[in-house]
Amino acid sequence: MSDEEHQFESKADAGASKTYPQQAGTIRKGGYIVIKGRACKVVEVSTSKTGKHGHAKCHFVAIDIFNGKKLEDIVPSSHNCDVPHVTRTDYQLIDISEDGFVSLLTDNGNTKDDLKLPTDDALLTQIKDGFNEGKDLVVSVMSAMGEEQINALKDIGPK
Repeated sequence: MSDEEHQFESKADAGASKTYPQQAGTIRKGGYIVIKGRACKVVEVSTSKTGKHGHAKCHFVAIDIFNGKKLEDIVPSSHNCDVPHVTRTDYQLIDISEDGFVSLLTDNGNTKDDLKLPTDDALLTQIKDGFNEGKDLVVSVMSAMGEEQINALKDIGPK
């Protein structure tokens, strides 16, 4: 044993709590999967049976839940895949700042100011128009793997 102490600095995040393992053969259309480090919603699953000693393989076609890009992956059906913990939370919109950030009211009365306006043009104009008309708006925020984005809007009437 040496006298000097070893210090380890953790620079990387293992991401253990952001995903959970699930067998590839049990993931269905409409479910979620991690492909190339991105949280995706599965739009198509096809299973192919291979040769005498091979594994059946699952071919996943999925769409990134944050940027809408289409990703594909082929995994043996007996292997585990990472599945992201996806949560959707509703917040009331309080304010839109000039630099593109929104101020949201949480359920416990605190404000959340770290979210940007969505990149989807249709949703962006709906939010801005509704806010400028003085409507009470509730936005749905989807979060997975440390990322958050506004993905839906509900109008709960005038203020």
